[in-house]
Amino acid sequence: MPGPYEPYSPVTLMITEANRMNCQLIQDALRRGRRRLVVVAATIESSQALSVLKEQQPDVAIISMRLLSGPVDGLELLRSIHALASSTRVIMLLESRERELVVDAFRFGARGVVFRDEPLRILTKCIHAVRSGQIWIDSLHLEYVMEALRKAMPFAKPDSSALARLTTRERDIVVGIGEGLSNRDVAKRLNLSEHTVRNYLQHVFDKLGVSTRAELMLYWLRRAS
Repeated sequence: MPGPYEPYSPVTLMITEANRMNCQLIQDALRRGRRRLVVVAATIESSQALSVLKEQQPDVAIISMRLLSGPVDGLELLRSIHALASSTRVIMLLESRERELVVDAFRFGARGVVFRDEPLRILTKCIHAVRSGQIWIDSLHLEYVMEALRKAMPFAKPDSSALARLTTRERDIVVGIGEGLSNRDVAKRLNLSEHTVRNYLQHVFDKLGVSTRAELMLYWLRRAS
């Protein structure tokens, strides 16, 4: 498992793309960005990508939906990575904003989704957010995922007594997470350190019986339904 993330420590990356040219373009762009990103491997085949993950365990993998072997083979690779219980966190690179593709990316284990027409700064922000344990998703695409989850597995209404056990500060933090804010943004809003916010979140997880930020967001957003 990766150790605690330090904001200024290098992030190791694997790039898996449809062809060598795309791999090189992304690698060159990230290098020019000077955001302490180290590409340890660039692959175009699923088998090679899995070998790299097992041997080098990069912090983050950027995987295109379209690979050399097919237009959606990135999803199959994502499924295989999830089955490995790998510590590497995956960002899916999409060409389309089609609802089903976004939902499938997260269903199969992606921690973030970036679209090919977005600027480099979005990709670099996503990389650092995902490496620090966050989920990278905007409000529209979060709604896609939530709708799919509701249809697949109805979520029980939150226990009001559990919510009542939250302190005022814990509740303030949950409100921020429910709005899609990062730990850093919540810390700025409440004039706290990020470390303090993380500590509060652990207490919140224990009290509400959830284990991830995504579950917490769903829990909070479903409280009045």
